[in-house]
Amino acid sequence: MVDAFQGTVVALGGGGFSMSDDGRSAIDDELLAMTGVDNPRVCFIPTASGDAEGYAQRFEAAFDGRARTSVLSLFNRGPWGYGGADLLAEQDLIYVGGGSTANLLALWRLHGIVDTLRSVAASGTILAGISAGMNCWFEASSTDSYGPLAPLRDGLGFLSGAGCPHYLGEPGRREKFLAWVGDGTLPEGHAVDDFAAVVFRDGEVVEALAERPDAIARRVMRDGETGVEVPLDMRVLGV
Repeated sequence: MVDAFQGTVVALGGGGFSMSDDGRSAIDDELLAMTGVDNPRVCFIPTASGDAEGYAQRFEAAFDGRARTSVLSLFNRGPWGYGGADLLAEQDLIYVGGGSTANLLALWRLHGIVDTLRSVAASGTILAGISAGMNCWFEASSTDSYGPLAPLRDGLGFLSGAGCPHYLGEPGRREKFLAWVGDGTLPEGHAVDDFAAVVFRDGEVVEALAERPDAIARRVMRDGETGVEVPLDMRVLGV
């Protein structure tokens, strides 16, 4: 039996440095502040994008001068080379990028990343991720890993239930997630809009954040055969 997950996970529906023209993001600023460390150690994991070089470079540029950055490459991409699970030790923040949730999960399991993530989170490292990097922490999710939006049911399970990023930002996300929760295809869970994030501690929601006033996050529950939304109170950053 696997022990219950312990630690902090920040699930970004969209936003952060990767959806900013200049790399600046109030949510990313909040992530750094949450570490409680001056010049924290931050590792970016771009597995879901196939370790896209430009994506990792945008991360490094966005965090330059305010964090000690590293990139975990499972594709042995230069200039970072192969990272592996050992790189995740003694990080203050681990930030997972977007792309294919299904590919991310398969490669992490193959390379032994999952147990290390669970261990470092229990020791105080903050886990965060956007899009596929949000989906991965849940038991299940809504994903376009296979082309059209589809349910995925083999997430890591650090967070219970299902996750849905880009809730209002991409056509069909909201409607399909509500339908899948309503008919039992996916379990109840959380939907997070672009430019919003939900903070979980030991599996429980402690706060919802927004870097734009209209960004939302929702708890999505089943009522009969219908998925229904329960709004989360948002703290708008910078206000």
